[in-house]
Amino acid sequence: MDPIKRLSIVIPAYNEGPTIHHILNRVKAVTLIQGIEKEIIIVNDCSRDNTEEAILKYRDENPDLNIQYFRHEVNQGKGAALHTGISKATGEYLIIQDADLEYDPEEYNILLGPVVRGDADVVYGSRFMGGNPHRMLFFWHTIGNNFLTFLSNMFSNLNMTDMETCYKLFRTQIIQGIRLEEKRFGFEPEVTAKIARVPKIRIYEVGISYYGRTYEEGKKIGWRDGFRAIYCILKYNLFR
Repeated sequence: MDPIKRLSIVIPAYNEGPTIHHILNRVKAVTLIQGIEKEIIIVNDCSRDNTEEAILKYRDENPDLNIQYFRHEVNQGKGAALHTGISKATGEYLIIQDADLEYDPEEYNILLGPVVRGDADVVYGSRFMGGNPHRMLFFWHTIGNNFLTFLSNMFSNLNMTDMETCYKLFRTQIIQGIRLEEKRFGFEPEVTAKIARVPKIRIYEVGISYYGRTYEEGKKIGWRDGFRAIYCILKYNLFR
């Protein structure tokens, strides 16, 4: 296996102006294993606040960081922002990073572990395995996540514990070769269904931390997104 030179970090952003510098500071502080470089790809999904101003200011103040910035002229949804970011990635591998503070970039190296050993093509970071810190929030949200993962596993024949996790690391060539359709929060079940069907794909899962936000703190996903996820699980597994 050839050495990994660059990790593309895809960050979809919507109305994250007041806080996006916090996650960028954390990404900047991470030193990746084996000298892997970072490419930060931020896709602003037509935010209505000062997100663009905050990103451009941060980029200007940190010229040492490889920050690529893209903007949607019309709000399309998180999935659409991820489609744009994935298409622009130039690293051998890419990882998805939400613009909030629920996931810790210090754990990129945990996900990279199976990759640099030559074992994995895809690595999911699970909030429900391992002994890392987890904020206690939303019982029914957790039940919903577990149900969606169970339903996804039934059709994909995987045994993962957290299909809905943000932290998904892909071999870039593989994910760029998959036609993705879901423009909102259906991205997670769609990409899981489609990645599971790639011949000889090697999918791993590692335990990560989770610092969940309340809705007052800016959490955006709701029960409607759960029903959409069920629809997507059925659609992309049963009706190929």
